[in-house]
Amino acid sequence: MNRNMKQSTSRLQALAAIFLLAANLAQTKGQSPSGSGAAAPGDAKQAVISAPQSAPAQGAAPVPFSEMMQRSHNPFNAYRGEIVAPPSLANSSRLYSLVRDGKLYLSLRDAIDLSLENNLDLVIARYNIPIAQTDVLRTAAGGQVRGVNTGVVSGTPGGTSGGAGAGTGAGGTSSGAGGAGAGASGIVSNTLGTGTNVSGYDPVITANAYVDHTAELLTNTQIYGVPTYHVNTIEANMTYQQAFPTGSSLEVDWDNSRQTSNSQNNSVNPQLYAYTRVLVQQQLLAGFGLGPNLRFLRIARTNQKIGDIAFRAQVIATVTQICDIYWDLVEAYDTEQVGERTVAFAQETLDKSRKQLELKAIPEMDVLKAEGDLAQRQQDLTIARTTLELQELYMKNAITRSLDDPALEEMPVVPTDHIGSTILPDTTPIEEQIDTALKSRTELQESILQSKNQELSRKTARNALLPSLGLYGFYSGSGYGGVTNPLYVNQDTIPMPGGYGGTLQNALNNSSPEYQVGLQLNIPLRNRVAKADQYRTELEFRQSQVYAEELKKRIHIEVRNARYALEQGASRVEAARKARDLAAKTLDIMQKEQQLGAGSNQQTLSADHDLAVAESALVTAETAYEKARIEVRRATGTILEEYGISVADAMSGVVEARSSGAEGSHSN
Repeated sequence: MNRNMKQSTSRLQALAAIFLLAANLAQTKGQSPSGSGAAAPGDAKQAVISAPQSAPAQGAAPVPFSEMMQRSHNPFNAYRGEIVAPPSLANSSRLYSLVRDGKLYLSLRDAIDLSLENNLDLVIARYNIPIAQTDVLRTAAGGQVRGVNTGVVSGTPGGTSGGAGAGTGAGGTSSGAGGAGAGASGIVSNTLGTGTNVSGYDPVITANAYVDHTAELLTNTQIYGVPTYHVNTIEANMTYQQAFPTGSSLEVDWDNSRQTSNSQNNSVNPQLYAYTRVLVQQQLLAGFGLGPNLRFLRIARTNQKIGDIAFRAQVIATVTQICDIYWDLVEAYDTEQVGERTVAFAQETLDKSRKQLELKAIPEMDVLKAEGDLAQRQQDLTIARTTLELQELYMKNAITRSLDDPALEEMPVVPTDHIGSTILPDTTPIEEQIDTALKSRTELQESILQSKNQELSRKTARNALLPSLGLYGFYSGSGYGGVTNPLYVNQDTIPMPGGYGGTLQNALNNSSPEYQVGLQLNIPLRNRVAKADQYRTELEFRQSQVYAEELKKRIHIEVRNARYALEQGASRVEAARKARDLAAKTLDIMQKEQQLGAGSNQQTLSADHDLAVAESALVTAETAYEKARIEVRRATGTILEEYGISVADAMSGVVEARSSGAEGSHSN
């Protein structure tokens, strides 16, 4: 009989799967197969361009994640897979509004806004937001935590993000990958979520039904009165199960059967049977209360906050990198301008030297030296131009989603912002900047939240040390029914209902009850596994506290180092400007002496070369100074506030129009 029940259960599950598949296909039939029906995470306000190579293979239209998280009134929606829209690879319209005369004119503000809209590092990081939300959804149903990413995506070449590397994660459970279990910076956290087993909180209905026919040859007729015994059985059973976060569970069973046979010795034919049972269980020691049973949900919600902070860290890293790339572009552009001026001056000097040679006013050697000087400056200009082209490529790659447009790929980029003439010292007290950094730095905020998760794991691990003691109670009732067998010789039968309704009524009317209350105790001797896990959670928590202190010390050093670099950069700029002014005055004197006949072309060329070197040194010093200012803002965690950047805009991928006077375009 058990074998028949298992076979029938398998058949019922197969039929249910076929039914759900048919319902799924019926609902998705006729929907557009393209991915244009919904936006990917972070692209809700932008038009989605569906690339043919990334379009979904199935026929269901993508659904925004916000709608996926909503509870549907359609009971079959729980069994349908959802499709996330393909990512939009179209550049924002802001990019093309900055193109004039075949050139891309770009301010630092424009570069930052374009990166918030188009940079692929941010596009990748946006997916971590809904990924963290899926953990909240699954842990609310009793599932384990999968964890969230806390690293910085650094796939954009050029500049420096100034932040942590890519690929670190946090918030997973101890049942994940094995190995050493070390996380970022060597911190061990693979006992996160340790504790008693958590049951699923989504109700489950299990049903099985079958029809069975059995024919059995008998060696005698004493028992059933027939040489061949035929039995037809129809059985339908259903079970409802649900667990609750308090450590309790509920189970309701409902069993029914109808059996007919050809035996004349059966008093009732057909025979009906109904059985009901309600079972309630409650854990009293290990697994008792909301703490152990909701720990995954609480960890997931904390991880969601960590994910939001990690996205802010990504925005900070990307903005820092864009600023560095921009000032590298400015340096390359200014260096190329210096190179063009010096080549023009050398060409002019060579032309004068050739004319003077024709008049035999100078020796031929001076002309050869002028030609050599021009060739060297042309080589330097070629290097400057290729460097500029590389920086332009870095910038276009950083502020676009796609470079498939050949015109855009070859388009020159003209920076419109340059460093101001006045270098003002940073008068903010360094202790105040350190305090600001300790409040604003994302890695320290993440560390604090991760410590909360580990503190929760400490409590649940201690609870798991307790023996398992369960209080249970159940009530059940059964009922029989059927029609009296006319072939039965002995008619002294007990009256019973002839239909199923009366049979079920007898199972429910307390005419044949069974009830039981009991305790189930499970005491693991020695308990070494749970003891080791509990002690390990203590060690990991203390380790995280030390790591937090190390972060604070590192932040102190980074802020001070950034201030030192800023002060040194300001000093270098002032020295470079004085050297440039002196070189310019020297060149002016040489030109005047040459006009009066007291100087030579070579002296003038040498003075111009010294000016070019001084100008290049000034450009380099000014670029280093601007990068130092950016590093101070990054180290103190205030770069987003300094540039008026909204994390909400970065999440949506659409930046609202700004006034032309927004801060961040010019130095000081």
